[in-house]
Amino acid sequence: MKSKRVATFGVLVALAFIFSYIESLFAFSGLIPGMKVGLANIVIVLALYKLGEKEAFFISFVRIVLVGFTFGNMSTMLYSMAGGILSFLAMCIAKRTKLFSIVGVSILGAIFHNIGQIVIAIWMLESSVLVHYLPLLLLSGLIMGIVIGIVGGELTKRVEGIGC
Repeated sequence: MKSKRVATFGVLVALAFIFSYIESLFAFSGLIPGMKVGLANIVIVLALYKLGEKEAFFISFVRIVLVGFTFGNMSTMLYSMAGGILSFLAMCIAKRTKLFSIVGVSILGAIFHNIGQIVIAIWMLESSVLVHYLPLLLLSGLIMGIVIGIVGGELTKRVEGIGC
């Protein structure tokens, strides 16, 4: 059973990593600095609902570190970590309340990811002007949160035997 658990984690980390790589090939940040689709969150939503909070957090954390070392630098890793942790906390709280569907949980995750990144950017760059990007990032988070939530929800219904 332990080998199935390790294999499951490996596959999900690899999928999240691949989705992050695919996302890095598209230059959405030219529209709004820091804007991303959030494809890797499909895997995190799936893991959250199929495996549990600790397991989903582990997958998210490992993906952020791997992507940071592979495609970014320490500052991009800080942005991703801040957004990822705040997003994950929001999704866990929303899921626990049972007031939100998977799509709602995904939307909150996307929105709080953007908030986390703006907060860390304001702190690192010592410029509150960056808060002006927040409305556009929140809108993109809403839209992509819906898309990621729908895809993650469908996968959650269809994927069998993923539990460890």
